[in-house]
Amino acid sequence: MGEFSIAPFRFDVTPPLGHSLLGGWIPPAAVIDDALEAIGYVLSGAGAPIVVCAVDWAGLMNDAHLAWRTTLAAAAGTTPDRVAVQCVHPHNTPFVCPIARAAAARYPELPAMYDAEFFADCLRRAREAVLAALPRAQAVTHVAHGEAIVDRVASNRRVARNASGRVTAMRRSSCTDPALIALPDGLIDPTLQTVSFFGADGRKIVACHYYATHPMSFYEDGRVSSDFCGLARKRRQAEEPECTHLYFTGCAGDVSAGKYNDGSAEARVTLTGRIHRAMVTAESRVVPQAIAAIDWATTEVLPPPTLTPTAPELEAAIGDPNGTLVTRLLPAFRLGWLRRHESGLPFCLSRLQVNGISVLHLPGEMFVAYQLRARAMRPGSPVAVAAYGDDGLWYVPTKAEYPAGGYEVSVAFCGDEVDAIMSDAIRRLLQA
Repeated sequence: MGEFSIAPFRFDVTPPLGHSLLGGWIPPAAVIDDALEAIGYVLSGAGAPIVVCAVDWAGLMNDAHLAWRTTLAAAAGTTPDRVAVQCVHPHNTPFVCPIARAAAARYPELPAMYDAEFFADCLRRAREAVLAALPRAQAVTHVAHGEAIVDRVASNRRVARNASGRVTAMRRSSCTDPALIALPDGLIDPTLQTVSFFGADGRKIVACHYYATHPMSFYEDGRVSSDFCGLARKRRQAEEPECTHLYFTGCAGDVSAGKYNDGSAEARVTLTGRIHRAMVTAESRVVPQAIAAIDWATTEVLPPPTLTPTAPELEAAIGDPNGTLVTRLLPAFRLGWLRRHESGLPFCLSRLQVNGISVLHLPGEMFVAYQLRARAMRPGSPVAVAAYGDDGLWYVPTKAEYPAGGYEVSVAFCGDEVDAIMSDAIRRLLQA
């Protein structure tokens, strides 16, 4: 075996029927349209093993995210700081925070936010998948980067504004309002990037695809699905069964398919085809280069929470019998963030660099401007971005967007100081 090796792994994380979706505030799982997967790889030969994993769930938060990293690290023989776990973020899937679940569980009329036994079983599957993959590790000698413009998928959600710049309406993941559809794309990153690993014989072993959009065409109907980005990945997997394909959602906190999606079943098929075509095009443009160096860097941050609402106010909202599911369960997630901050558990951001190709692993629902800034920090060198790692801090707007208000700012768990903290962390990683 060569200097570096890679061991792809995958396992099923489809919830059972009746399981809560999106933390319980939308209808539970009634039908499985397509299976959910966790797909990753163990990269060895550059110090302690590196583990990267993409999960077809809406989110892993706080202790739940740490549990995944710790489990994968133990199975791979490494440490949690050398593990990146990124959720893809389709909404008809599980959304997991142990602290929030415990807070909501005090009120039996509220749905269970997730099933603890199912979560534990997924960790067991994770451990077994990695242990089974390691003996089948393959020598990896070459890496390649390709990119393609995605045709008519991403659009910014925050383009409807008044004369003073305040957001007046949100173009959601689907949209049928002609006035909102007519508005321009707004700020997006139109590029899908692919980073692929090859063996000495030229075989493509792993292909990782990165694109920034909320990956939902329709949801809130109990139909479990990896949705159009996951379906595009599965199409590529069927076309190339000998190569493991992964998909990562970039900084898409303010980006969705709303301009180009009316929420119909037909639109899902169309969006799937557009993502698939971009994947094929990006892969057709790769030129494998011999791997000279692999480097892993991390940095930790713990942004301060907003001063309000306070923990007692959140507790009162969770227990309010007159509240809706959203107004009672969202405060439970925010309470999870406050408790996490009190515990001092930082977020671990990481960067994988292979030759001159950089891949960032970021937490939360970062606004797309962070991704564009990151790419601009290394002009002439590829920077791929995977967000939706530890989602404990929820939305991460840029400082300039806080005065504009809108949904994302209204539910952000941090104030505008988070911009400087995250931007500095990204800069440190890319300059390490």
